[in-house]
Amino acid sequence: MSPLILFALAIATFCTSVLSGIFGMAGGMILLAALMTLLPVATAIAVQGVIQLIANGSRAIFSRKFIEWRILGTILLGLLTAAALLFIVRYTPDFVTVCIVVGLMPILVWIPKGWLALDASKPLHGFLCGFFGSGLNLAVGVAGPTIDIFFIRTEMDRRTVIATKAAAQVLSHGAKIVFYGAMASAMAPGDWIIALVAAPFAILGTNVGYRVLQRLSDENFRKWTRWIVTGIGLFYLVRGLMALAG
Repeated sequence: MSPLILFALAIATFCTSVLSGIFGMAGGMILLAALMTLLPVATAIAVQGVIQLIANGSRAIFSRKFIEWRILGTILLGLLTAAALLFIVRYTPDFVTVCIVVGLMPILVWIPKGWLALDASKPLHGFLCGFFGSGLNLAVGVAGPTIDIFFIRTEMDRRTVIATKAAAQVLSHGAKIVFYGAMASAMAPGDWIIALVAAPFAILGTNVGYRVLQRLSDENFRKWTRWIVTGIGLFYLVRGLMALAG
């Protein structure tokens, strides 16, 4: 891979990590789209998993005092259940499925609270968050809006939401790496270079995003989260439908 492409991916990693550092999501969706233009779907998901593991891991460390560990435990149970089912059916991702599923995800953040009052702080809801949200992360590489609907309507403030979601994403991306054969089958030696080059930019972007988050109000945090993921979702949906038609 040329140095120019590596530089572009490093900048993309920084920008998407800033975005995720502020809103706890959306950055991974953009990064996956960039990687899928250069790599096979399974490889792109694996590479994105490594980069996002580093980005979310650093975000979880920066905000570790705000993590709700009880919620994290119930999410982990749901994640392990979803991973077992996907392993049993020998699931393999494809480009069109990934784009269409990710493109439809933002619908979830517009569902009125009275219609779907989900709260990750409740044990059953936390399990469902891990099963559906982290399960989708394994299946299509991202699951931001699916996880978000379990957090955005809780009574937790934005810092606790970001910290706990970051910790949950560490588990999810770690499982994704293991699920795709510890990357041995999905990633060639050259693909490791992408992850290694992107890693420091992921940490730096996360740090910048975390600092911006401290200046953002809870109201603006929730409002901008909806519009950003909706715009990204439309891009994915159009891309998937064009691939399906063509």
